[in-house]
Amino acid sequence: MSNENRVSAVRTSQNEPEREQRIFTFKATQLIWLLFGILEALIALRIGLMMVGANPDSPIVALIYGFTGLFLFPFSGLIGSPSAGNMVLELSSLFAMLIYGLIAWALERIVWLLFYRPRGPVVAVTETTTSEQHTNP
Repeated sequence: MSNENRVSAVRTSQNEPEREQRIFTFKATQLIWLLFGILEALIALRIGLMMVGANPDSPIVALIYGFTGLFLFPFSGLIGSPSAGNMVLELSSLFAMLIYGLIAWALERIVWLLFYRPRGPVVAVTETTTSEQHTNP
């Protein structure tokens, strides 16, 4: 008397149209939020450093002030900045954070409108079945 074992494997593959375009859309929107998130964090760090009166001659503080200064230039002098001693609250930087957040949101929406294609029906499904038969004495 012999025992028979059957081993079978089913392999399924799908052809999904425009999948690469959806992946591109997701990656593009993630990149937009990452870049604007880093900018927002640096501006928030600048606001914090100015509020505690950090030494602007320090290399890291000078780097943060210099980099964020490029993005805050359009907003300079827009709103007054209350100060006490060497501590300053830059209200224009807070306003800039709001504007850059809105710009990031608008860019993300534009990418979705231009490139995103909703998932449609699966065009074809291919199913392959293989089986092996083993006999044990």
